[in-house]
Amino acid sequence: MAETYTLSLTAEDRFVEVFAAVLAFDPKRLEKDLRDSLFGQHIVSDIVLKAVTSFMTDSNPNKPLVLSFHGTTGVGKNHVAQIIAKNIYENGIESYHVHTYISEHHFPHKEKSDLYKAQLKQEIYKSVSSFPRSMFIFDEMDKMQPQLIDVIKPFLDYKLNVDGVSFRNAIFIFLSNAGGNVIAEVALDLWREGICREELWMNSKELETKIFRKIFNDKNSGFLHSSMIDEHLIDYYVPFLPLMLKHVRQCVMAEMSHLKIKPNYELADKVAREMPFFPEKERIFSAKGCKSVRQKLALYDN
Repeated sequence: MAETYTLSLTAEDRFVEVFAAVLAFDPKRLEKDLRDSLFGQHIVSDIVLKAVTSFMTDSNPNKPLVLSFHGTTGVGKNHVAQIIAKNIYENGIESYHVHTYISEHHFPHKEKSDLYKAQLKQEIYKSVSSFPRSMFIFDEMDKMQPQLIDVIKPFLDYKLNVDGVSFRNAIFIFLSNAGGNVIAEVALDLWREGICREELWMNSKELETKIFRKIFNDKNSGFLHSSMIDEHLIDYYVPFLPLMLKHVRQCVMAEMSHLKIKPNYELADKVAREMPFFPEKERIFSAKGCKSVRQKLALYDN
């Protein structure tokens, strides 16, 4: 719900009211949600749990929390953003204080970039002014115009305030396919070397460095022309690994539960196996992750 203030509120009263829509943060609850509903993303679970817990339990953070999620389609980037919101706000992702922007939907016309810049700057400033613990999710970040990315930048920095407003309690989450192919290549290389996927961590094969270089040098990405990266304003680059058959099967089983369909392992296996996998010969990783699982399952639910 939107907050409404009167002139009679003291600064202390306003602070209490502003944070009323925020849940009492519980790291164990976040850990359980990640464990129970996120499949095949051990690196993500580890980073997100530590990063969000550290930030939410810090009474005086020195900057906003900035997470950048990278991976191919259907691997859980949006899902994890929803899990984070669920563990911070009473109404989760539907909270009035969670603001989601989809690049090609909200900023479709390049010739209107000046208008978009002014609107975005005003919306971020106004949101945090009235509610310090606001969350901003930017989907398709790799497709966003560089000028818009640079509008966000001042709000992420190590500053006491921007025009009199502190942004240090805000949360910014960027979702991007940039680096997804690099992550998939690293995972595939390890598989070919006979190394278990679960042994892949951020320091494996210089994964973080490769993601950083990929998004920084991608000529088709708005990140290329933004100073956000080279000024190190992103706190965590979070790689989402490509999913294997067993993970897609878990997604199907979870979807059955969500749709109140009687659990059927054989059906889940059949649906999962009909999803596209790569490389074409070995069929190791899901090309679409868990995307379209619900639609595929609907074909068999009679």
